Amino acid sequence: MPARFPGFEPRGVIPAVLLPFQDDLSIDEASYRAHLRDVGGVRGVTAITTNAHASEVASCDPEEQDRVLEITLEELGGRLPVVNGVYADGTLQAVRLAKRAAAGGASALLVFPPGVLARGHAARPDCLADHVRHIAAAVDLPLIIFQYPAVTGLTYPLETLVQLAEEIPTFRAIKDWCNDPALAERHIQVLHGLPRPVHVLSTHSAWLFASLVTGAAGLLSGSGSVIADLQARLFEAVQRGDMASAQALNDRIRPTAQAFYAEPFFDMHNRMKEALVLLGKLPRAVVRPPLKKIEEREIRRIAAALSEAGLLDRRRLAAE
Repeated sequence: MPARFPGFEPRGVIPAVLLPFQDDLSIDEASYRAHLRDVGGVRGVTAITTNAHASEVASCDPEEQDRVLEITLEELGGRLPVVNGVYADGTLQAVRLAKRAAAGGASALLVFPPGVLARGHAARPDCLADHVRHIAAAVDLPLIIFQYPAVTGLTYPLETLVQLAEEIPTFRAIKDWCNDPALAERHIQVLHGLPRPVHVLSTHSAWLFASLVTGAAGLLSGSGSVIADLQARLFEAVQRGDMASAQALNDRIRPTAQAFYAEPFFDMHNRMKEALVLLGKLPRAVVRPPLKKIEEREIRRIAAALSEAGLLDRRRLAAE
């Protein structure tokens, strides 16, 4: 099956959606469909990402990932491009996943770095680059490279990104999580300035406003599963140069970012599920092991953040 949106350019507001589960840990397909319609219906959203961190891809086997992509395309494939995550430690496994996603109708791929390279990758950056090269040789879809922070040991040196951009016409964007404002700005300057520009999509949710002001071509973030409307309005305000409106929107986004991305960091999407339960958009906030449900006091902090953002009426919640 060809990509649903041939020629798709990854830019603008691209939420990474969550994946609801039943109490028995099976996929809750009905709730997932409702979630897709909710996020995909937000004005200003340009694409949707699935089978990524937000959808707990590490806990889903390949057949489940195929089904998740299939459902996503059934609900949104006629209206929005679907970016499918390629998450695997082995390059051969990643190539198989990429081929399956291409055959399934994805419009682009989000390429995760193999965790096996985390220790010592800086000494041999071509190992990480070759992972991308193999995927690019196997499928003819736009690739979004996931740029991790230096502390993880899985950061592509900027010169490697430039080299890949020169070699691989389908390398179209990075999801930038370098977690370094100076480097993030340098990514924008260099990659946007190439003869064939590579788009920088910010996932710096803690300083999203700043990253957009420095010129990011868009954002790809799990928090878009909850606040896609605020993100879309923020991006539009920055694009038109309305900094007063952008700052006001950022003031609303800030409490959600502080709640979602608190330590421990791995609970971020767990917290987002709880937020959707509080907002009446999910029936339950079940996560798969090794994650586990967060405590009630933290759920109260999430409710407070949603209230501060103007998304939740705490008086109505208390009445219920």
